[in-house]
Amino acid sequence: MASSSSSRAKRFKKRFTNLSLEKLMEKFLEQSLEAEENFYRLEEQRLQAEDLRRETEHSRELHMLQMLGQMFAGITRAAATQSPAVQPTRLSQSGPHIPPVRPSFGNHSHPAFEAEFANSSQQAAPVIERSFTLGRTAQRNMDSVLPLVKNTIPPLTSKKHKGQDGRIGVIGGCQEYTGAPYFAAISALKVGADLSHVFCTKDAATVIKSYSPELIVHPVLDSPNAVEEIEKWLPRLHSLVVGPGLGREDVILKAAKEVIEKSKSRGIPIVIDADGLWLIAKDPSLIQFYQRGILTPNFMEFTRLYEAMHHRPLDSTDLKSCAQQLSLAMGNVTIVLKGEEDIITDGNRVLSCIHSGSGRRCGGQGDLLSGSLGVFAHWAVSSTPDATKGMNPTLVAAFAATSLTRQCNRQAFDRHGRATTTSDMIQEICTAFRKLFES
Repeated sequence: MASSSSSRAKRFKKRFTNLSLEKLMEKFLEQSLEAEENFYRLEEQRLQAEDLRRETEHSRELHMLQMLGQMFAGITRAAATQSPAVQPTRLSQSGPHIPPVRPSFGNHSHPAFEAEFANSSQQAAPVIERSFTLGRTAQRNMDSVLPLVKNTIPPLTSKKHKGQDGRIGVIGGCQEYTGAPYFAAISALKVGADLSHVFCTKDAATVIKSYSPELIVHPVLDSPNAVEEIEKWLPRLHSLVVGPGLGREDVILKAAKEVIEKSKSRGIPIVIDADGLWLIAKDPSLIQFYQRGILTPNFMEFTRLYEAMHHRPLDSTDLKSCAQQLSLAMGNVTIVLKGEEDIITDGNRVLSCIHSGSGRRCGGQGDLLSGSLGVFAHWAVSSTPDATKGMNPTLVAAFAATSLTRQCNRQAFDRHGRATTTSDMIQEICTAFRKLFES
């Protein structure tokens, strides 16, 4: 009897302990979610404040330029009055013409003032032109790099065999994340690769296969001999995309690390995104000095990489310089910093992709970018130096992928608005590709 009472007491105590742990876990999860929400709220406030600061600074600079224009115009008029024989030379204007505002005097005009106004507007325009430098530079990037992209795209002919236009490997896909590797791999196919392989964990393989019969899925990433299994396929691959849906389990990250090392020895382009960037932030030497490596971080991932390399906080007011510094520190690895404008640099040159997209930011867009970049990188690296006019092929490839992703986003948003998803964007790859690169 005493034994029975004792066992019931133990069971009651055990149930009570489990209940307390469950409540503790619930509280912990609630606090974690609350902390995450607070973080994103603060980040949004910071970005809004940064936008406001930039707008204010831009307005102030424009006002100062206008004042300088008026001052220089006054100096020019004074010089012309003192030396009437010397005619002022009109400066060439490479930027957009800004029509001056003509003062109004009702139905009458003053001839002397109109002549003075004409002279001042003639001289002030080149000064104000400086405020448009950034936009014109980005537009020149578009105009000069897009033809190079077209040069690297292989023509479709009946003389080729399967696989010649690209065999792409995606390292990623685990139980929690099956969509990301699918998006990357199917985007590679839609852009023009002939074959697309996904090396994922066993749990993810069946799910990814069910998304599309067109992908070759290898359930080996969490196997004891994962590296050996993947290494057998490396001679057949033209480029590698590491990170979509990779997860952060130590065993999988260790396998991915060894696969990157094996791929570097073969000299193929390696695109690293998502959790692959987490791996690089922990061990930058893994990709450092490999100039066919391409990193595609968002702002948070970029911050983590920058601080890992420089051991100081990121200066978010000058992201172009920071991206260039990071690329140089990484040994001229190409960086694609995704954002309002995509910043692309190999440390020597900085490009900006400002191709029109939309305000919709659904999950998976980065996977479309990384998958398509794997194909463009293979095409660009395989092209002759004349095709890229001496520009780093990975820069050309990155510019192509960012432009395509933005165009897909724009077209999908025009159709679906706020309901736009990455699947909608993938359906736009064909028409977006044709519009950008085949027209």
